[in-house]
Amino acid sequence: MKQKNRWLIALAAVSIHLSIGSVYAYSVFKNPLMDQFGWDNKQVTVSFTLAICFLGLSAAAFGRFVEKYGPRKSATVSAILFSAGMLGTGLAVHLGSLTGYYLCYGVIGGIGLGIGYISPVSTLVKWFPDRRGLATGMAVMGFGAGSLICSPVAARLINAVGVANTFYILGTAYFVLMMSGALYIARPPEGWMPKGMLEKRASGSERKAPEDLAQLTAVEALRTGRFWMLWVMMFVNISSGIMIISVASPMAQDKVGMSVAAAATMVGIMGLFNGGGRIGWAALSDYWGRTNVFTIFFASQLVLFLILPGVTNAIVFEIFILFIMTCYGGGFASLPAYIGDLFGTKQLGAIHGFLLTAWSAAGVVGPMLVASLYDSSQNYDMTFYVFAVLLAVALATTVLIRANIRKIRAAKAAESAGA
Repeated sequence: MKQKNRWLIALAAVSIHLSIGSVYAYSVFKNPLMDQFGWDNKQVTVSFTLAICFLGLSAAAFGRFVEKYGPRKSATVSAILFSAGMLGTGLAVHLGSLTGYYLCYGVIGGIGLGIGYISPVSTLVKWFPDRRGLATGMAVMGFGAGSLICSPVAARLINAVGVANTFYILGTAYFVLMMSGALYIARPPEGWMPKGMLEKRASGSERKAPEDLAQLTAVEALRTGRFWMLWVMMFVNISSGIMIISVASPMAQDKVGMSVAAAATMVGIMGLFNGGGRIGWAALSDYWGRTNVFTIFFASQLVLFLILPGVTNAIVFEIFILFIMTCYGGGFASLPAYIGDLFGTKQLGAIHGFLLTAWSAAGVVGPMLVASLYDSSQNYDMTFYVFAVLLAVALATTVLIRANIRKIRAAKAAESAGA
């Protein structure tokens, strides 16, 4: 059987993530739906919240399904559910059913999102043992870039054929794109390594990568302290980023006097830095180490969140916000490789799914917390200080997880010496 090309495997993963990443373009549908049916902003937003919530829940619930049946079957299930959710959403819009809209876009589509998000990740880690961060960064960058492609396409389709038909067209297109990726993606043979890595190992010139800390099942990982430390780190990083995303435009206008157009432009650029941070930080983590990269995330964001309340210059404000967006995206992209470092690749997809519950929790806490703090103070300064405290907690957690890793490595070294 001919060996598959690992870069085409990565492309297959990107095609899946590019499709499901269109969820970040959801705001394009809000005004047309409110205009067509008279639904208010809260009613329309509930569907997006449900989709993100079910993304995290289904990733956790179906993680072991992905590991058991492999990336091809799980990606196929994802393609069917996600596209069915989009097509069903079109039907719900056609019928004017808000309940149907919630069920199809939020629940069915959200479950497809979660399964599709984790399906390619553990496979990519195995195809790229020499570049874990880069490989998963490419796929997750596809998720971040999905909105950049979907937003203008969906906006033009809505104007041309209406909201319902737009969902029909997108659902069909995503099914074709996701199935194309699902049909090619596959696990590598057991113990497979790329040719260059084998040659370097044979010549003794291979850059020695740290051995995985352990090879654990998902249940075993849940019983470790480092799993929950990593959960806290992801929760804080995602909460901080989502807080910025949820209020970026009004915050820019209120704090530094940006015009509506300038703030909208900044929001668009944020998407680019979110995507760029995913591949940039993930690739750097292969050389600097995952714990070091997360330490940089929290230390730098802590400083910026303490400085931002006093910033009045629009350019400085935008630079700070864009850097925070790279950290937000970089956390998602570095996570799968970090899981491999800490828990091995035995059930990486299932462990990844459990950790993505931090995304569901942050998706609720981040926007709600910033809204509550703004309502009570009528400015965003208190929000920055509260999130700075959370970032300080996350920074302290990186110290604890670093100590935990050293302790386990020392124990393994002592065990090997004794043997």
